[in-house]
Amino acid sequence: MTQTHTAPRPAPHAVAAATAERLTKSYGSGETRVVALDQVSVRFEAGQFTAIMGPSGSGKSTLMHCLAGLDSATDGHAWIGDTEITSLSDKQLTKLRRDRVGFVFQAFNLLPTLTAAENITLPMDIAGTKPDTGWLNQVIETVGLSGRLKHRPNQLSGGQQQRVAVARALASRPAIIFGDEPTGNLDSRAGAEVLQFLRNSVRELGQTVVMVTHDPMAAAYADRVVFLADGRIVDEMADPTAERVLDHMRRFEAVGRTS
Repeated sequence: MTQTHTAPRPAPHAVAAATAERLTKSYGSGETRVVALDQVSVRFEAGQFTAIMGPSGSGKSTLMHCLAGLDSATDGHAWIGDTEITSLSDKQLTKLRRDRVGFVFQAFNLLPTLTAAENITLPMDIAGTKPDTGWLNQVIETVGLSGRLKHRPNQLSGGQQQRVAVARALASRPAIIFGDEPTGNLDSRAGAEVLQFLRNSVRELGQTVVMVTHDPMAAAYADRVVFLADGRIVDEMADPTAERVLDHMRRFEAVGRTS
């Protein structure tokens, strides 16, 4: 990865849960070069639920993957807390993701032979760490799984399986949770349940959540929405409602059709 400038370490008093500074991601070269992220600078504050939205191909998933250490940037800098992840080795990134980052994806990614309880603690079991029993019980209660811990995935509904995935992401008490279309495989009722649990994890457990979504209803659960278009942040909204988000998205689409 090429870096053409050195970024200062964020001041301790101003450290966000995740930060991007002039983050760029491109593919190919010359006439075939495609820019997925174009010098994006953004902060995601601790204890806040942020949604990332934009048209297909706007760079929203790429931004999340670069911030989470799942993909490398072409240029620029990204931090989790005060750790600059763009300078870490693969081994260091793996450790950081394991210890400080939680993930919830569209696919539930549960192991079918394990119970819900075993799926929740699996990352910690692999890492050889013991869960904080008090915190784990609080997470399980928050996501409403107390009566389902001995069930295997095929004995759970889609919404319940995604709740297991949310609990798994929360179980190690990570610094930040990234969600990539976490309700994409769920019906509207189950999706609303999972979003409410993510909302509750921020409000009641002090968690930080950054979620990529295309759904204005999902974005309305967030404290803030960041809008991307053509690899750049073009707007943001505090205290979103589904109607206001939908209106923003329609305007972006209209601009795209006329440009």
